[in-house]
Amino acid sequence: MLASLPLEDIIALKLELASKPVNNRLYGLELWKSLPYIARDAAIKFVISASRSKREARRFLGMTSSMFERSVTRYEPFSYFTENDN
Repeated sequence: MLASLPLEDIIALKLELASKPVNNRLYGLELWKSLPYIARDAAIKFVISASRSKREARRFLGMTSSMFERSVTRYEPFSYFTENDN
């Protein structure tokens, strides 16, 4: 069922689930300004998980090497895939 939903609906559901514990009040979170960051973070995590190399991930995103390295530094996607022992 989830696979049949458009990306926009999945994002809306995730936001709804995230806001429920705080009575649907995400005050202080500038959601509108954060959306490009959230989308890029999600895209780079997906591409890294779906590609076999950094080069393939970079080409999938249509980035130059320097753009990709800056994005990896900014979004730190590889930390998402490592286990945290804490």
